[in-house]
Amino acid sequence: MPKSSVYKVSLDKLIESLKLETCTKEVSVENIFLTQAEINRPALQLAGFFDYFDSGRIQLIGHVENTYMEQKGIDYSVTMLERIMSGSEEAPKPPCIIYCRDIAIPDEVIRVAEKCQVPLLRTDKPTSTFMAEVIQWLNAELAPRCTVHGVLVDIFGEGVLIMGESGIGKSEVAIELIHRGHRLVSDDVVEIKRISDRSLVGRAPDITRHFIELRGIGIIDARSLFGVESVKDEQEISLVIKLEEYDKEQQYDRLGLEEQYIEFLGNKVVCHSIPIRPGRNIAIICESAAVNHRQKGMGYNAALELYNRVTSGMAKES
Repeated sequence: MPKSSVYKVSLDKLIESLKLETCTKEVSVENIFLTQAEINRPALQLAGFFDYFDSGRIQLIGHVENTYMEQKGIDYSVTMLERIMSGSEEAPKPPCIIYCRDIAIPDEVIRVAEKCQVPLLRTDKPTSTFMAEVIQWLNAELAPRCTVHGVLVDIFGEGVLIMGESGIGKSEVAIELIHRGHRLVSDDVVEIKRISDRSLVGRAPDITRHFIELRGIGIIDARSLFGVESVKDEQEISLVIKLEEYDKEQQYDRLGLEEQYIEFLGNKVVCHSIPIRPGRNIAIICESAAVNHRQKGMGYNAALELYNRVTSGMAKES
């Protein structure tokens, strides 16, 4: 079973990724972490309504909020912002407050933020655009995730996760696929993130990215040996192929009329079990499975087409 984990992201990573300006030089952002993908525009809080206020979210100040504070005056604004930034035993302080549209921040507000040790950040982007960008970024960074043992390869744009017992030949299949022009995402360990109800994205751990282990040879660097076009940092997982030793007593699917699935983090992915025996080129089988899966997504099912032809022929004969 895959091992899942809870994740958090540091505020300084958000600042670096979205190129935010830090306006409170006296407030450290090193030990501040974001744990929620939701953000809040504190319009009601600036008006004094704090029921159901989630102070643990990023607080976003746009043109509307800033204009309201300008109309109410600096003393009122400082009082309400201090209440927002102070936190309590029941509610944490906000991880940060971000001003949009390059709004000028009054010195009085900066002093209150430094007193409460809440970072004030700024961007020149429009509020709605920036809000959507932050939510998308946080959803990706804080997505539920797990790790599985396998190899993830981009085959014709389809993310194929190859799984199986240790030593069955997953890495050798990956090497053959790279030789055939496809791209390696991860070997041995694949980190999977659940981006949405329909989307799982896989990537390699930082420490093993681009490396492949080949028994009898050792560790090789796919990027150095085969070039940058042979690797990819992450890929949405479209299909799972399970490699297993051939068992003549077992009945294998010969038609593929009914899809089999495997579940990761609550999302189901189509899964094919491929028996390994001498003479079978697994790399070509993986290619064929990827193209066939794409065809089904485009509305054409070869197995169903054959079934319809057979039943139509039988009906004509009768």
